[in-house]
Amino acid sequence: MTNMKKMTMIPLLASFILGSTLWSGGFTANAAAAATTSTTVATSAATTSDKQTNHLPNIKILATGGTIAGSSSVNTDTTGYKAGALGVETLINAVPEMKSIANVSGEQVVNVGSPDVNNEILLKLAKRTNELLARDDVDGIVITHGTDTLEETAYFLNLVVKSDKPVVVVGSMRPATAISADGPFNLYNAVKVAGASASKGQGVLVLLNDRIGAARYITKTNTTAVDTFKSVEQGYLGAVVGDQVYYYNKSTHKHTTSSVFDISNLTQLPQVDILYEYQNNGRYLYDAAVAAGAKGIVVAGSGNGSLSKTSTEGAEAAGKKGVIIARSTRVGSGVVSPSTKDAATNFVSTDSLNPQKARILLMLALTQTHDVNQIQSFFNEY
Repeated sequence: MTNMKKMTMIPLLASFILGSTLWSGGFTANAAAAATTSTTVATSAATTSDKQTNHLPNIKILATGGTIAGSSSVNTDTTGYKAGALGVETLINAVPEMKSIANVSGEQVVNVGSPDVNNEILLKLAKRTNELLARDDVDGIVITHGTDTLEETAYFLNLVVKSDKPVVVVGSMRPATAISADGPFNLYNAVKVAGASASKGQGVLVLLNDRIGAARYITKTNTTAVDTFKSVEQGYLGAVVGDQVYYYNKSTHKHTTSSVFDISNLTQLPQVDILYEYQNNGRYLYDAAVAAGAKGIVVAGSGNGSLSKTSTEGAEAAGKKGVIIARSTRVGSGVVSPSTKDAATNFVSTDSLNPQKARILLMLALTQTHDVNQIQSFFNEY
């Protein structure tokens, strides 16, 4: 009983069988030390002189924290854990099977829960991603990320990465210490996808629960379920089945090498806020956003991007001051159709982008232009 108590009290990265390996402990010492923001990890695969690994792709894992690096002292805890408690070295060492599919090395960019990912972190992560992809010794990148805002980071990278090499954003819905944690297998599959030649030119990808989603289309749909990431209308791009990567769709929107957005010389992004449409709302939120320095406002409108009379007054007043108003929807799916009145009031429609992704695109659009017609074309194309 003594040994059993130790196993339940010591944080375990996985209390389940990884392939043929029972991972039953081993990283109790370094949870704090591993949570640094400047760690570089040596390859987990054999050396390049080993003939068995020479043919394998070189995959860099950039870690940002989140649930996939979460830890709790209770292995049934799937909601009260500490996100970003573990470092990238711990994540890599927990999945030794990766060394059979890639030469893997890791780097800790930040270690936070994804609600704390801000514009500064987005720029830092994107610039580092582009730096690594420009190297001949990097064939693909996997980014570990918390799921709450994962789709926003993935879409941002989809617009600013300047390479057709695979970039796969991965997370988990259960912390590393939970029974049946989904992180280790998600990470393995993400490395598999990043190393697949078929993944080149697909744009930034999101991998969870064996499914490959396009950053443009995928979104989180459930608070806690492991199958939360879905692409309801457009569908998934592919899947990982039986250790094989399959693709059956492509994104039709511009991304990565076809994108005009360049963040290489940017140190900040324009302020864009999101306002939510609801019954009996007031225009004061629009006035407050403008007063606080917003250059753009995304409205999570009701239905087909509809605004109340009160909201319309606030939005049009903001538009007259040069603020771009992007009409999205709170519904969760569907296209917000354009209106003939949009351009005259400094409004744009957001196509099928949800409010959080519309904010990402509007920020980048405002680094290029304040012309409402050009910004509308960005929403049509990206």
